[in-house]
Amino acid sequence: MSNQTETSEEKEKQPAPKIKVERLEGEPTAAFKGASWAALLVGVTAYFIGLFNATMPLNETGYYLAVLVLGLYSAVSLQKSVRDKDEGIPVTNMYYGISWMALIVSILLMAIGLYNAESIVLSEKGFYGMSFVLSLFASITVQKNIRDTQRARERN
Repeated sequence: MSNQTETSEEKEKQPAPKIKVERLEGEPTAAFKGASWAALLVGVTAYFIGLFNATMPLNETGYYLAVLVLGLYSAVSLQKSVRDKDEGIPVTNMYYGISWMALIVSILLMAIGLYNAESIVLSEKGFYGMSFVLSLFASITVQKNIRDTQRARERN
């Protein structure tokens, strides 16, 4: 009787075995996916908090919001078209060029807007610039992760 008690006590003390999640070949790790999403959420949230707390006129707030939306869309669109071309998926030169132009325009609009903004102090300009760049980079990474995961699942 005491042997059975000791055995059950020993089993309770042993840690439960960890279940290893199998990752498909070519699929990004869960940590990388999480970090990408976290970077995107931090960048966009910080940018929105900055706009919400800003003392600038509403039309200027709208300008910076529109520039962020254009930047995010163009960054994802460019990443997709560059990768499609690399993988031999047809992409028209018109769409490819528009994707590049939209990204360049969004970055220029942000830079020109911050340069000419007299109501924003230099530290806030840096804050907007860095959260904009973080958001663009993170959106590209999230798009890449989604596509890599989809491609890995299609292979299996």
